[in-house]
Amino acid sequence: MRSTGCMFLAILLTIVIGYGGFALTGKIAVVLGGGRGDLSFNDMGFKGASDAAQQFELEMVTVQSASAADFLPNLRSLARTEEFDVIISFGSLLTDAIEQVSTEFTGQKFVTVGGVVPDRENVMAVVFRENEMSALVGALAGMAAAYHGYSYAGIVLGIEIPVLYHFEAGYRFGMDWGLKRYSEVTGKPSDVGLLYTYTGTFQDVAVGKTASEAMLAQGAASIYNVAGALGLGDLEAITEYHETAGTVFGPPYYFGVDANQDYLGGGFHGLASGVKRIDVATYRAVESVVNGTFQGGITSLGLAEGGVGISDLDDLVEFIDFGVAGGAIAPDAFYSTVANWAQNRSTVPAWIWQAINELEAGILDGAIMVPTADNRDEMEALRVLYELEVPQGT
Repeated sequence: MRSTGCMFLAILLTIVIGYGGFALTGKIAVVLGGGRGDLSFNDMGFKGASDAAQQFELEMVTVQSASAADFLPNLRSLARTEEFDVIISFGSLLTDAIEQVSTEFTGQKFVTVGGVVPDRENVMAVVFRENEMSALVGALAGMAAAYHGYSYAGIVLGIEIPVLYHFEAGYRFGMDWGLKRYSEVTGKPSDVGLLYTYTGTFQDVAVGKTASEAMLAQGAASIYNVAGALGLGDLEAITEYHETAGTVFGPPYYFGVDANQDYLGGGFHGLASGVKRIDVATYRAVESVVNGTFQGGITSLGLAEGGVGISDLDDLVEFIDFGVAGGAIAPDAFYSTVANWAQNRSTVPAWIWQAINELEAGILDGAIMVPTADNRDEMEALRVLYELEVPQGT
């Protein structure tokens, strides 16, 4: 369906050119806004940084932020030492702090993966077109729900911030596209609605489980996790639902986020994931510093660059290793996990998977434009345009 990185890596290497000016110290720093152990955004970013540190023989210092109040002092204290070749942060929650500190320490290089900091010579901002991958997930969720006779597809989101609007906007568009395609192919109505909620947290697994349980009780065929570690609660709710029903494969399905999370829970319930290659982006950003090709500004990565996509077998194999390293899967569970994943995927007919391929091809060639939203007003307009449901709470 796509090359996971070849074009993306080439583009990233060509656009990050020519910013230097100080000798390398052999040290990098990583400031985490969320905690490790999410098997998603933060863990992937940490993996990319640690892989680069190992490859280029760099010392890596990691600073965990206990709360948002720690972002600015943590970044400032690192920059003040003048010891680090680059200081890296993950996620849009640290954007304001990066903007502030980068103006105070203009000789310090910063990388923000997921934050938008434009027009700063010393800040490389890597952003992703999450709306594109979420359109593919939304189309799959809508068609799978209609095929299996369910009333809803669900999406559980974290804090209501602009980057999550990208996910919601793409998911809504994708569901609308998929339901129309379902009716075209089958000649049947596609009466599937959307259940969504912003939980206000990325960390509270119990909140994710509660939100998912409410959606499953209303007839949701799937839950799309757009809340990092909180999504482990989504999967827990789905697993318990299957145990109670005495089912193994089929709906309700779990849709992972950022990493390929299809392997979680033994591969029984993860139908697909919206994959965002934070690890590769981070690695290449560090590499640009080492090579002297670092350049500030915004780099946007979508389907065309291999920066986002929907999960497939190739990256499942890669991310099972990621899960083993994170302690989420036993080293000897590789073959059983792949077999379970394949059987679960077979509960969705081939024509639906082909439709997802067609949607992706249309996005890539420009025939299909996936909308996005960067603020509440834009998101509200898209909620009206793709009105599929009543929200479940905030």
